[in-house]
Amino acid sequence: MGIMTFRNTMLANLFKKPVTTKYPAEPIDYPEGSRGHIEIEIEKCISCSLCAKNCPSGAIRVDRKEGSWEIDRMDCVQCAYCTLKCPTKCLHIVPGYTTPDGTKQTDRFVRPPETMKPAAKPAAKPAAKPATAAKPGAAKSAAEKPEAAKPAAAAKPETAAKENQ
Repeated sequence: MGIMTFRNTMLANLFKKPVTTKYPAEPIDYPEGSRGHIEIEIEKCISCSLCAKNCPSGAIRVDRKEGSWEIDRMDCVQCAYCTLKCPTKCLHIVPGYTTPDGTKQTDRFVRPPETMKPAAKPAAKPAAKPATAAKPGAAKSAAEKPEAAKPAAAAKPETAAKENQ
């Protein structure tokens, strides 16, 4: 009885095309919107660490001193949040998946030395101005108000005259 119900399905499948693909020989066509894996254009990376700070699984590490960027492929959940937060848009989700492996791998990318920015040097202190130089604002205020200086000078002789009496 079990063979008789399967016979119709078996005969129908003998004359149809196979449902499976020849994956290793022919590349698979990934559907629109499928998530693959993260790739980086390391030359455009500025090592700002926004991708590492926003990675929910903590799979990304950035070292500014070395100019390196690391991703632990086994920890990455392919959420693409790092690609949204990257200011230079050097991170991309690429359709397809990484080759399966029996060991836990960390991919490390290092920026070429010519694209790394030199460390910022502290700004030099401006040269001190000589003490003999007069301030431009002080000269204007004394020149604009000569009347204010006259009453003070006039008050001194009056007090001296009163003392003499």
